[in-house]
Amino acid sequence: MNNNTTFASLALAEPLLRAIKDSGYTTPTPIQAQAIPHVLLGGDVLAAAQTGTGKTAGFTLPILHQLLTKPLQKMVAGRPRALILAPTRELAAQVEESVRLYSKHTKIRSLVIFGGVNINPQINALRQPIDIVVATPGRLLDHVGQKNIDLSGVETLVLDEADRMLDMGFIRDIRRILKLIPEQRQSLLFSATFSEEIRALAKSSLRDPIEISVAPRNTTSELITQEMVQTEQRHKRDLVSHIIRQSGWHQVLVFCRTKHGANRLAEKLSKDGLSAAALHGNKSQAARTRALTGFKSGKVAVLVATDIAARGLDIDQLPYVINFELPQVAEDYVHRIGRTGRAGSEGRAISLVDSSETRLLKAIERLIKRPISPIEIEGFVPPEPSAEAAEKPTAPNRDRRSAPARNNNRRSGSSSGSQSRSGQRSRRSSGAAPSNI
Repeated sequence: MNNNTTFASLALAEPLLRAIKDSGYTTPTPIQAQAIPHVLLGGDVLAAAQTGTGKTAGFTLPILHQLLTKPLQKMVAGRPRALILAPTRELAAQVEESVRLYSKHTKIRSLVIFGGVNINPQINALRQPIDIVVATPGRLLDHVGQKNIDLSGVETLVLDEADRMLDMGFIRDIRRILKLIPEQRQSLLFSATFSEEIRALAKSSLRDPIEISVAPRNTTSELITQEMVQTEQRHKRDLVSHIIRQSGWHQVLVFCRTKHGANRLAEKLSKDGLSAAALHGNKSQAARTRALTGFKSGKVAVLVATDIAARGLDIDQLPYVINFELPQVAEDYVHRIGRTGRAGSEGRAISLVDSSETRLLKAIERLIKRPISPIEIEGFVPPEPSAEAAEKPTAPNRDRRSAPARNNNRRSGSSSGSQSRSGQRSRRSSGAAPSNI
C-alpha cells in the first residue's frame, strides 16, 4: 500500500468522502486500500483479513459508490441491488450500521434482517424500495419463502465472515441463495482464513477473483499485550472480579465457553458491585441488544459473552479482553482477543489458565507463533475452600455445552435458524453445539 493513499485518492463519490470525514477517518487501512479499487472495477474479490482491520468499509464503501454512480431509473419494492450475508445477528446489525453511516449523505436505503425478532416489521420494510439488504441466511430464506423479497435484481453479493458461516452449518442455505440471484453479478467473499472449504466455496460462487491477503493467517495484532495467569478453575470468578475492581477497568469483554458459565460469572460480578451483563444464544434478541447497547455506551462495564461475540463486536477502542476459559479451538483465541487493539488503539488480553488447560495454551502459542507471558495478580488472595464448598468446580477441559435446543421455527437467523444443520456440523475440533454461538 502506498503510504500516501487517502480515501479521496481512491476516487470515491463526494457524499461518501463527506461521511468518512465526519467519522474521523483519513487514511484507509491496508485491506481497504487494496479491496476498494478492485471492487470499484467490478471484478470478484476473495479477501482474507485479520479481524479488526476495517474490512467492512472495504466492501461497503465501493458498493455504495457503485449504487450512486449507476442509479436505476425505477426502484422496485423488496428488490435489493446489493445483498450482504453475515453469520450472526450482531455482525449483520454492525454491517448495516456501517452502511447507514457511510450513506448518510445519500438517498440510499438499507435494511438488516435476522431472526430472533418479530418478522412483521421486516415484512413492512420490504414493501418499500431497498437498495442494500444485510441478512443472516436463515431469516433471508424465510422472507424468500414468503415472497417478501425478490433477489433477481442483486448486482453485488457479499459473503462476510464466510469461514464462520461454514462453521455454523450455513453452506446449504448459501447454496440455495446463490441459485436465487443472477449469475451475472459481482461477488465478494471475505474470510479470516483461506481454508480448503473456503476455496471450494469461492470456486463455486466467484469468477476469476482477485485474491487479497493483508496479514498472515491467524496472527494477532502487535498492539495487543497478551498475558496469562496460572490459577485454579474454582478461583477464576473471584480472580476476574478482583482484576477488574483492582484495576478500575470500565469496559471489559470476558469470554466464557458456556452459556451457563457466562450467566454465573455475570451474576457474581453484579453481586460484587460491577455493572455486568451476559451475552449468549439463549438470550432474546431484545436482551442481547440491550446488553450490547449498554456495553457500548458505558452503562455496562463488563460484558460476559460466549463466542457469539468473537467476530460480531466492533467497539471503538475496547481496551480489555479476559479469557475466563481458553477456547477449545485455538483459532477462536485470535478472534476473541481481536476485539481489542483495533484501528490503531492498544489493547490488553489476559487469559486465566488452570492446569487442565495447558494443552489448549500450547496449541494457541503454536498457532500465533509466540509465547503468552505469565503474570501474577497483585493482592489476590484465593478464598478459603470452605467458602466454596457448596460449589462444584467446572471441568475446563470438557466441553460442557448443552445440545442445541429444539426450535419450532427452524429459521430464525444466526442463533436459531439452521440449528438442526449446525448441530450436524460441529465446529472444527471443538464439538461445540451451535446453540451456544
